[in-house]
Amino acid sequence: MTNKTLIIGAGGVGRVVAHKCAMNKDVFGRITLASRTKAKCDKIAAEIAKKLGIQINTAEVNADSKSEVVSLIKKTGARIVLNIALPYQDLTIMDACAEAKADYLDTANYEHPATAKFEYRLQWGRDANFKAAHLTALLGSGFDPGVTNVFCAYAQKHLFDEIHYIDILDCNAGDHGYAFATNFNPEINLREVSAKGRYWEEGKWIETDPLAIKMIWNYPKIGARDSYLLYHEELESLVKHIKGLKRARFFMTFGESYLTHMKCLQNVGMLGIKEVDYNGVQIVPIQFLKTLLPDPATLGERTKGKTNIGCVFEGIKNGAKRKIYIYNVCDHEAAYKETLSQAVSYTTGVPAMIGAKLIVEGKWQNYGVHNMEEFDPDPFMDELNKQGLPWQIVEMDINETYEVKR
Repeated sequence: MTNKTLIIGAGGVGRVVAHKCAMNKDVFGRITLASRTKAKCDKIAAEIAKKLGIQINTAEVNADSKSEVVSLIKKTGARIVLNIALPYQDLTIMDACAEAKADYLDTANYEHPATAKFEYRLQWGRDANFKAAHLTALLGSGFDPGVTNVFCAYAQKHLFDEIHYIDILDCNAGDHGYAFATNFNPEINLREVSAKGRYWEEGKWIETDPLAIKMIWNYPKIGARDSYLLYHEELESLVKHIKGLKRARFFMTFGESYLTHMKCLQNVGMLGIKEVDYNGVQIVPIQFLKTLLPDPATLGERTKGKTNIGCVFEGIKNGAKRKIYIYNVCDHEAAYKETLSQAVSYTTGVPAMIGAKLIVEGKWQNYGVHNMEEFDPDPFMDELNKQGLPWQIVEMDINETYEVKR
């Protein structure tokens, strides 16, 4: 019987997911790409037909409407739904999947449109529904979260007896030529970066002012970059599932130009998420700003350079201290050549396809709602090497330190 797959979301990441699912059509079978704007889906479908000679179907759907998503799942007969839409729509699509009997996957955890906060609590709360329906819901199958979680599971399984410290390091050294632009949805990106930082240490969460902690890390194939502590959602699940953990942090690189523009926009209120009155019309400042910035889906053709995302682990193996660095380097131009999207979209979209592939193949089947590190990392790590995101492992000097500035 031919599998049937539904992808919801037709931005930059959705384009990558659609291309990579088409490249693995023997697994995904009949593919439908849907979004609120069907013309975007039609454009991607035409690209895939021209580039790969493979036909995929398209559809229009309002992902804020559970009934519309349920209807589309039933119409397409989808066995699995890949949610590549906005994080605001996670709960609606999850509930539709549970009702329409389809497995579920997303790349980022739920956010409420009116609250600059993200957490897994409400998604984890759907666990009983998916168990009762004999379905799998896989949360955060992007790169970070996603691949970084799998790196942690792999390190726990093969490289350490105990992991004490995890630093997740995300560097985008790409240059798109604009004075200011975001590499994924501007509203999500700017809310994330401008929020207070948070990390986990000795059993409790420690909050910091935005971008208050900086370190300098020498990223392979890129070089030394300023890296700033943020709160990122994979920390919430990793502290539950990695045994013996004493501290977990997340760092991301930002150039001075990006930070200067963001701080200026924040100072004048353009990152606000509450409605304001403009000549009698209620607008949300950050949503208005989004309309002025370049669409991330259009950055691929003009972006050059590389990304490097990975994890540094410190812990114990056979009674001795050990320090390991696992990372991937992705090239923006190579990503565009393959999928017509830049590397930030590529590094999110490829793992989404891999997570779905493992579910469909029965290698990652566990009823209920789960995070990536709860599954066997080995098949996912193998697929990364096959599907365009090869990883490296470096044994580091346990005494080597890196600078942290406060």
